[in-house]
Amino acid sequence: MRVIGIDPGLTRCGVGIVEGTVGRLPTMIALGVVRTSPSLDVARRLVELESGLEEYFNRYAPEAVAIERVFSQHNLASVMDTAQAAGVAALVGARRGLSVTFHTPSEVKAAVSGSGSAGKAQVTQMVMRILRLEVAPKPADAADALAIAVTHVWRGGATNRYAAAVAAAKRR
Repeated sequence: MRVIGIDPGLTRCGVGIVEGTVGRLPTMIALGVVRTSPSLDVARRLVELESGLEEYFNRYAPEAVAIERVFSQHNLASVMDTAQAAGVAALVGARRGLSVTFHTPSEVKAAVSGSGSAGKAQVTQMVMRILRLEVAPKPADAADALAIAVTHVWRGGATNRYAAAVAAAKRR
């Protein structure tokens, strides 16, 4: 299964793509970040985010989408921006008929490190081990996206395999 993991953000949206199956170490396919300028209005930034994510979907043809679930933060504006970015990511995947699953930050931490309260450094180290990387994936947004994708693969896709099969048939 090829999964695109997305760490949503309006300024920096992390993207990590892995391929694998339950019970086996996945392989990293790609990673990166879609960036938008804070000087643009929010609507324009959302359009740019959609366009940037479409490029990853077109180039790497994922079979499933895993997005980090927005969690409560103290800064309401930041939460709203992150939620809007997550919505755009879900929309891009859903338009392609792919299953879209949201994973909480603690779920991702627990899946890759064994502890739902692991720190960023510990999660990054475990992502390096799991994906057999010699250097830490950068930037941090992309590393987080890889952890989200790994979580999804290890959880068996956790959702609608029918939608993934339909999407795969459409690509043929």
